Amino acid sequence: MILRTFIAALALILSFAQASAQDLEKVTIAGWSNTISEITNILAEPDKGFFKANGVDLGYVPGTGGGSAITNMLSGAADVAFTDPASLYHALDQGADLVGIYNIYPQNVFNVVAPVGRGIKTAADLKGKTIGVYSLSSGTRQNLIFLLNEVGLSEADVTIQVTGLLNFAPVIQGQVDATAATDTGLFIGKSNGLGDVNVINVADSLNVPSDLFVVTREYYEANKPLLRRFLTAYRDSAQWMIDVPEEAAKIAVTRAINGRDEAVNLEIIKLRNISAQSETTHAIGLGHFDLAVLQDGADAFLEHGLISSPLDMSGVIMHDLIPE
Repeated sequence: MILRTFIAALALILSFAQASAQDLEKVTIAGWSNTISEITNILAEPDKGFFKANGVDLGYVPGTGGGSAITNMLSGAADVAFTDPASLYHALDQGADLVGIYNIYPQNVFNVVAPVGRGIKTAADLKGKTIGVYSLSSGTRQNLIFLLNEVGLSEADVTIQVTGLLNFAPVIQGQVDATAATDTGLFIGKSNGLGDVNVINVADSLNVPSDLFVVTREYYEANKPLLRRFLTAYRDSAQWMIDVPEEAAKIAVTRAINGRDEAVNLEIIKLRNISAQSETTHAIGLGHFDLAVLQDGADAFLEHGLISSPLDMSGVIMHDLIPE
């Protein structure tokens, strides 16, 4: 009798678990990177369950830049692209029908870094130099090209070399004169012996967001309730990482491919938390856009010949799914 009762109870528990799993709806993010510590709020899903609590079965497809994130999404490998504005501008210019639904990092964290002594203090000094980028589809390359165009140069005036994600060894060893990176990349480079450097911050020329969530207009129109739950979960995960970065740093040790050093994780997470916030998000909440900033970015790309047609970002940036 006891055995039958136990078996019946176990069957009931399993049936509830199966029903719960069936209730979850899949949403897969196409990332710009591999599973690195700065996206610990996403990687912590098995530990924290932010997405599951909102009925979302979260997936993640690694990428090699914002351009590859959009490509992976458009190919059907993912539903949502974790991408940068430059990659979005280029995709829109090429005819893709996309919409932005959440402002992940309102602050522009891209830069170009050169060791002191290489003769590089401004973007104009990059002429004739060899510059490392994370990948040819990355925001590091796109933002570098923008910096060059700001001073009347083009990609043809430099030599671009793919050095890989967060890899400062080539610039330290002199294989490249400078490297296009981000704030977290610069921190890692300094931790690995980069030494004194000159830093050209892209934000000083164009402070568009670093990253945003982008979907196809078709997916947006067909999946609004699901996307609202997805964005609520992401917002909750981002707020958790802001509120308790020490806990996130511990989780990154086992979840991030570059997360073995908890102290390094903490510093990277703090940097990413800063970039996730702005005056706009402080006023109305995480994830909200400043449309004028993104329009200014599109106009600047057009002015410099980086895209061929004007873009009306008011028809691209959607605010209705962002959690309040």
